[in-house]
This record gives sequence, structure tokens and C-alpha cells, in this order.
Amino acid sequence: MTTVFPDTGVGPLLRDWRERRRISQLDLALRADSSARHISFIETGRSRPSEDMVLRLAEQLDIPVRERNALLMMAGYAPRYAQTPLDDPAMASVRDGLDRLLAGYEPYPALVVDGRYDVVAANRGIALLMEGVAEELLTPPLNAMRITLHPAGLAPRIRNLAEWRADLLTQMERQIALVRSPELRTLYEEVAAYPVPDRADRDADGRGADGRGADRARERTPSFALPLVIEHGGQVLSFIASIATFNTPMDVTVAELAIETFLPADRETAAYLRERLP
Repeated sequence: MTTVFPDTGVGPLLRDWRERRRISQLDLALRADSSARHISFIETGRSRPSEDMVLRLAEQLDIPVRERNALLMMAGYAPRYAQTPLDDPAMASVRDGLDRLLAGYEPYPALVVDGRYDVVAANRGIALLMEGVAEELLTPPLNAMRITLHPAGLAPRIRNLAEWRADLLTQMERQIALVRSPELRTLYEEVAAYPVPDRADRDADGRGADGRGADRARERTPSFALPLVIEHGGQVLSFIASIATFNTPMDVTVAELAIETFLPADRETAAYLRERLP
């Protein structure tokens, strides 16, 4: 995933990160064991930061690992963090751990995506939900955003599509602002332009084939998080999603992996999954 940054030196880029984090020069200096004067000199290009200072500032500004490499390169230093392909033998323990985690979560759906939202691993629960998705969307690399929002994907079966779509697009906007990737911007523009499936063929009361409407599924769902309400096999299922990342990653690939799990939001959903995936 390519990172785009202004060709104006490391100082203005650090200032941009500091302003986005809403931290003053003095606060940043105190956190990084420096002085406001030195921070000012770095940001204006009057002073070239040492490699250690770049890393300290990046740590205090919570800058993503990929962007830290970009900062180091702009300051004239070699990248510090490797980017090891997930299929590299050195990543065997990571792959094994992810596979065990996904299998252990069954029958509930869980998947792992990279920084482009491409699916790198998924369990049987996800495969179950993707039944009926158009073949062209299942050609590798599978992209979670395309599969979810495309009219030939899951979108026609998502009962609260307007809310879920808005939440996903907002998530992508935050990610784009963080990493400033042209690939992510292109993906965002693509999925945001998908037509919203026509739901006029549904009964006026919003009921599905099993006679239970999305409103009833919502009544079963706790109000502490936005649920994913989706039809499958004549049933209306409800999930609460959570996302986990690796703590203090030292590799760009690992830093950009996200594990998304879907917890059944009601007993009916849990029972349905246990029955279909014993």
C-alpha cells in the first residue's frame, strides 16, 4: 500500500501529524524529552532531527508503523520497520496463531483483513454468510468492503444497510486520513459509488421469508453498539462486530492486520449458527 506525503521535508510532515493529534509544540516536547524550540526548528526545517528523535516523536504522536518509515526516509535515514509478506516462512507463527484464533471462534464468523481490507484469512462462519455472493466478488484477493457493499454481495441481505454502510464508509474515511493511501482512496470512491440495492420487493412491513422483520431483530439486540442485521437461509441474524489489532507491532504487515469478529447479538442467532456449523 503506497503512502503519499508532501515533498516538503520531514518537518512539515511532523507538524501535520502534531496538528492532527491536537498537541502543542510544548506538550510534544515534554513527552519526547526535548524542547519546544527544538520542535519548532524541526518543523520549520531549520534543524534536522536525529533518527532517534524521529522515532521518539513518531511514538508520542502515535504514527502508524508504515508512516514512521516514510518519516525516516524523508529525514534521510533507512526505514526501521520491515514489511514481511504474510506467506513468508518467518511469519509462520503469525499465520498459525491467526488460524487457531479463527477456528476457535467458530461457529461464529471471524476474519482477518490487511490495510486494504483484503481478506487474508476467514473461518467457516464467514463462509456461511457469504453463500450467494456473486462469483466475481469471491475471486482473490477478496475485499471485505466490496463483498459487503456491492449490490451482488451481502448488501441486499443487510436489513440495516443504510446504517451499516454509513459506518463502514466513515471507518474508511478515518483510515484514509490516517495513512493517506491512494489505493484506499480509490477503493473508497468505488464502494461509495455502488448503488444501494432496491429493497422494494420486500413486504411493506419489512418482513423476511421467515416472517420476522428487522425491527424484531433489533429488539433482541443490545443498544450499546450498532448491530449487523442480515438475512441468511430465511432467518434474520444479528451480530455485534469487534476489531482487534496486534500490540506494539514491529513489522508493517503485522501492524496493518485487523481481526474482525462477529458476536451473536441474540440467542436465536447463536442457535442458528451452532445448528448450521456443528
